Amino acid sequence: MTDVTRAIAAATSVAASLGLSADDAIVLHNSNKLALRLTPCDVFARVAPVGQEVAQFEVELAQRLTEVGCPVCPLEPRADPRVHTREGFAVTLWTYYEPVTPHTSPADYAKALAQLHAGMRKVDVPSPRFTDRITEAEEVVADPDRSPELADADRVFLSSRLASLRRAISDRGAVEQLLHGEPHPGNVLSTKNGPLFIDLETCCRGPVEFDLAHAPEAVCEHYPSVDQGLLDECRQLVIAMVAAWRWELGDQFPSGRRFGEEFLRLLREGPPWPTLDPVTRRLNGQ
Repeated sequence: MTDVTRAIAAATSVAASLGLSADDAIVLHNSNKLALRLTPCDVFARVAPVGQEVAQFEVELAQRLTEVGCPVCPLEPRADPRVHTREGFAVTLWTYYEPVTPHTSPADYAKALAQLHAGMRKVDVPSPRFTDRITEAEEVVADPDRSPELADADRVFLSSRLASLRRAISDRGAVEQLLHGEPHPGNVLSTKNGPLFIDLETCCRGPVEFDLAHAPEAVCEHYPSVDQGLLDECRQLVIAMVAAWRWELGDQFPSGRRFGEEFLRLLREGPPWPTLDPVTRRLNGQ
């Protein structure tokens, strides 16, 4: 998000209007949404331009998942459970948790994800399918106006790979259910209450292997009854989708082009298909 100052002002204004003291805001994460810790009230705020989010869906789903005992970050109990709009921004308020160390172990991460999936099977909400995400990526690749820096040969290659993976995964006929959509480590909080998932905007229906494709490899090893062949296809699909999004005009991901080039290289190089976290750490020099 580019207009961070205005977004912070909107979040602190919303908090103050609810009687929550917010003299300062600490930026925790800034991408398509801004994540803030408001102090001294200690509230976790998420801010996005109105119209560029599905905040209402996220708020309603969080309430439902909390009710069935899912390990998700709950909404801030001192505020109305709704989307607050201010100065062109949508603001949602969540419970802030002080991070704990050591970070969540792969076994605990897998257990929490399995618990999340079990709870999601009890919640019936209208949601997109994972194939809608493929369509979004395909539309970026197909339109040179949306991805002007993507070379023609790469455009043809990426379009073909997305289409073939869509067919391969669909042909497996795997059982589908409500998923988190992107349960990577950046969307898992390590808290004194155990791991909690955040960012429910990406929820969709699909096979659990689609979610697992976003998680570290060590986590997948602890998750019960994984279809390894399907997981490999889903990991490849995630790489292909992320590659497409990094080439989109206006993409705000830091060093996005470098990531786009690397994910294209990984697709051409072939298996074994890596998960996102080691690639991200390597490209970030960690």
